[in-house]
Amino acid sequence: MDLGIWSVDIVFVFTDFFLSLLHKSICMSTIDWFVLIVSLLSVVAYGIFKSNHEKSLHGYFKSGSSMTWFLILLSIMGTQASAITFLSAPGQAYTDGMRFVQYYFGLPLAMVVLCITFIPMYQKLNVFTAYEFLEQRFNVKTRALASLLFLTQRALSTGISIYAPSIILSSLMGWNIYYTNLVMGGFLIVYTVMGGTKAVTYTQVQQLGIVFIGMFLAGYMVVHLLPANVSFSDALHVAGKMGKLKVIETKIDIQDSHWWKDKYNIWSGLIGGFFLALSYFGTDQSQVGRYLTAKNSRESRIGLLMNGFVKVPMQFLILLIGSLVFVFYLFYQSPIFFNQSQIDKVLAGPYQRNYLQLQAQQDSLNQLKQTNTNQLVEALHQKNNLQIKQNQNALLGFEKESKLIRSKAIALIKKSNSGADTNDTNYIFLYFVVHHLPKGLIGLLIAMIFLAAWGSIAAALNSLASTTVVDLYKRLWVPNKSEEHYFHASRWFTFAWGIFCIVTAMFASKLGSLIEAVNILGSLFYGTILGIFLVAFYLKKVKGNAVFYAALLTEVFVIAVYIADVISFLWLNVIGCITLMMLSLITQKIIQFSKPTPSAH
Repeated sequence: MDLGIWSVDIVFVFTDFFLSLLHKSICMSTIDWFVLIVSLLSVVAYGIFKSNHEKSLHGYFKSGSSMTWFLILLSIMGTQASAITFLSAPGQAYTDGMRFVQYYFGLPLAMVVLCITFIPMYQKLNVFTAYEFLEQRFNVKTRALASLLFLTQRALSTGISIYAPSIILSSLMGWNIYYTNLVMGGFLIVYTVMGGTKAVTYTQVQQLGIVFIGMFLAGYMVVHLLPANVSFSDALHVAGKMGKLKVIETKIDIQDSHWWKDKYNIWSGLIGGFFLALSYFGTDQSQVGRYLTAKNSRESRIGLLMNGFVKVPMQFLILLIGSLVFVFYLFYQSPIFFNQSQIDKVLAGPYQRNYLQLQAQQDSLNQLKQTNTNQLVEALHQKNNLQIKQNQNALLGFEKESKLIRSKAIALIKKSNSGADTNDTNYIFLYFVVHHLPKGLIGLLIAMIFLAAWGSIAAALNSLASTTVVDLYKRLWVPNKSEEHYFHASRWFTFAWGIFCIVTAMFASKLGSLIEAVNILGSLFYGTILGIFLVAFYLKKVKGNAVFYAALLTEVFVIAVYIADVISFLWLNVIGCITLMMLSLITQKIIQFSKPTPSAH
């Protein structure tokens, strides 16, 4: 079976699939569909075009070591900033404010550590994957274990990343989510299978360009659609009064068990975020593979350092859009629940009357919100502090009433369908885009979300294939074959992992906020993997067997801590890393103690 012919054929199949379903759209105009389809197909075509130049493992996985720091920066950002970032993060800010940005505070420091420690070692050894280094430092089974831990978490995370854009078409078009996962996953498999790392990198440049344009226009439109007397500054002040602009949470109370379970505060962000970023960028092949394509270590370092410089403000601006959407719905009618497909199911069932009664209460409450928000803006203009405080308290009270109405509506949704997804965080930004943006821009924003997804997923599939081929297939399963054999095997493993991730996406609907789900999944494994690498770098007396058994015990322990739900998931990265390093030292001592003392002659 020729993968090249298969890839071209499947593009036409998926295009026909889109065209055959256009008439079902109730939210997108013809121009929206034109913008969406042209944007997506241009990226696929470009990726296939790039595939003509890659015929070896070095070219397929390392782009011939030819990339500049700017391309590496965009590739790193494109890999990290998936559709989940642009789809779920605004909803996260809408519901919980901007505290989530603290999650990235440890990232710049992690970039510095990587530039000093990890990059020189990888460049010196000229490795394809991060895990090759572990065999040279420890043994082959430690390398295989780290590879398997990475493959497990990355494959599952990629499945979630496929599901994220699929819910867009599923919600917009009323399509079956399983078929939507299959179509969207299949599209991105095409150019990833054919093009390798170079195709992934260059298409990420295109993707990020559209993404940044789309997010800028979305932010502009949120403010533009506000009442004429409400400026951007007014919107920020209102968001601040409603608690949606709180970025830094410094509260610390060791005796309060809830502090440890607080997901986003300055301490979990700096410490837990540092360990997570160090592991993600230093040991996750989906990121390591990005900067291994550099011409030299200088290009890799600049790319990583610039990522540390750009990522926090970029995430801040994305979250800010979510806070502005919250302000928008203080002036205009907001739904009780943002997942329209779930509402439609309730309205079609025996609880229709109950839900309509709740909606009537919500509409009345929205009127009161609008009145008080306008009064708050006027008080801000007049600098009337007493009136500002009164309107602020009134709005906060109305917000509590809205949450009570919402909880009743969610109860009805559960009664109507016990298996319903009652977390609508991922739908908030999408709902705003579909119901309030002008024609053409809707298609661009939908394309933006898909392209953001493809950028990260393609890099993930490429890294899954490289780790499987280099660390397992070539090293352990089928050694001593030709370069051409491993090149073709790489394509087939990319295809196979793509299918696996699509299957995983079928089960992602029950995970709530997708941006949290991905980070939780990574935190279950990253601490252990990072610990292995830090032992390799800094604990020279620890040998392979000790770190291998310590890794197995640590992973079991981390999963047990998560199941016990006694601490925020960000701390799992710290716990996993430190536990592994301590267990490695202890295990090494036990192994040395148990060895028989040589007999004297």
